[in-house]
This record gives sequence, structure tokens and C-alpha cells, in this order.
Amino acid sequence: MTLEEAARAVRENAYVPYSNFKVGAAVRSRSGAVHAGCNVENAAYPEGTCAEAGAIAAMVAAGETEISEVYVVADSPRPVPPCGGCRQKISEFARGGVTVTLATLTGETLVTTVAELLPGAFRPDDMDRA
Repeated sequence: MTLEEAARAVRENAYVPYSNFKVGAAVRSRSGAVHAGCNVENAAYPEGTCAEAGAIAAMVAAGETEISEVYVVADSPRPVPPCGGCRQKISEFARGGVTVTLATLTGETLVTTVAELLPGAFRPDDMDRA
């Protein structure tokens, strides 16, 4: 299954009774495995889970910690980028040059990189002490 297929399929499972804005995300891990996630809302809005965070959690639950590619799809007029928190989550597991494809249901895409989405990201090695 391609990243696009996985993201589009899981998007249909999104639980969005408050926003009605379904998002699907898929990440390819270093091994080549595809992990998908959808957004999940709850009544304590905005205490939900973003699709990107769900895909990353699925990858980590499968025992992997390196993203080699990201695909995000939403029913929006333009390809929408991940929220700030998800940009940071993605950068935790992906190098700056990793491709991130943002897409609409009508097929419009924007291809970017992790570094372009989050320049100056706080990285794990920023906590290293000299």
C-alpha cells in the first residue's frame, strides 16, 4: 500500500464529531513499513489527537523510531500543513531532508521537507551538555 492510499483510507476512520474535519496521515519508517493515523476528537475539545501524532504513535508501537517519508491528506481547499506540535513530533523522528507531502482530496499536493516545515527545530541533541 502506498502512503497516499494508507492516508486516504485511514482518514475515513477519523472521529471528528466537533470539527467535521477529517485528516489522514501515513509515515513510512526506515524499514519501509507504512504506519497510518487519523485525527480523534473528544468532548474536552481540543484535547484530541492529530492524524500525524497517531501515525507516529503507530510506528513507535511497532518498534520503529525513524521516519523516511510523510503523507498527510485533508478535505481542504489547499494542502494544509501539520500543526506546530505535529511538526515538532515529526522532527523528533525524521531528518530535515525527509519529504512531507501534503494533499487535498481533489489531488492537489504540496511537497516539502521536515526542515522547511520547521526551520530551527528543537532537536534531541540540543539537550546535550558540553
